[in-house]
Amino acid sequence: MVFEYILRQNGIDPSEVKIDQSIDFGSTAAAFSSGKGTYTVEFEPSATILEQEGVGYVVASLGTDSGYVPYTAYCAKTGYLEAHPEVIQGFVNALQKGMDYVNAHTPEEIAEVIRPQFKETDLKTITAIVTRYYEQNTWKEDLVFEQESFELLQDILQEAGELEERVPYEALVNTKFAKRAAK
Repeated sequence: MVFEYILRQNGIDPSEVKIDQSIDFGSTAAAFSSGKGTYTVEFEPSATILEQEGVGYVVASLGTDSGYVPYTAYCAKTGYLEAHPEVIQGFVNALQKGMDYVNAHTPEEIAEVIRPQFKETDLKTITAIVTRYYEQNTWKEDLVFEQESFELLQDILQEAGELEERVPYEALVNTKFAKRAAK
C-alpha cells in the first residue's frame, strides 16, 4: 500500500505498473535474486542481504519517500487505560528509554546491543541496516503519534481501498502517556 501510495504521489498509476503480489512476502527476495522482476520491495534484513550478495541495490526507501508512516502502534482499550495507567506509563517509559538510547548512540553501538535479538543475522549486516536507518533519520525522538502521521496513514489506507471512512484523530489516538515519557 505504501509503495502504491508513493507511485501515485509521483504521478504513476499503480495499475499501469506490473506489480506481482502473488509471491509470499517472505519469498520476495529469493524470487528477485532468482530473476523474477526488475524491482522488489523488501524489509530488512532482506534488502541489505541482496546488496551484500551483489544481486541488487537499495535504490530508494519507502519510509523516506512516504513520510513518517506509523508502522507500529500499541493499542489498549479505554477501560484498561483508565484502570491501569501505571502499567501503560511504565510500558511507554520503557519504549521511550529505547528511543533515547537509539538517538544517543552510534549505529555500531546500537547494532551490538540489539545483536542477540537477531541471531540469524551477522553483526556486519545488523550494523549496515542500523546505519541505513540512522542516515535516513528513521527514528523519531519520542513516541508521540502525531496527527500528521495519522492522516498520512489514513490517506494510504483510503487510496488502497482499505478504509471506507476516515476516523477523527482524537477518537483513536491518546498521546498523554507518550508525552509524559518524553519529558
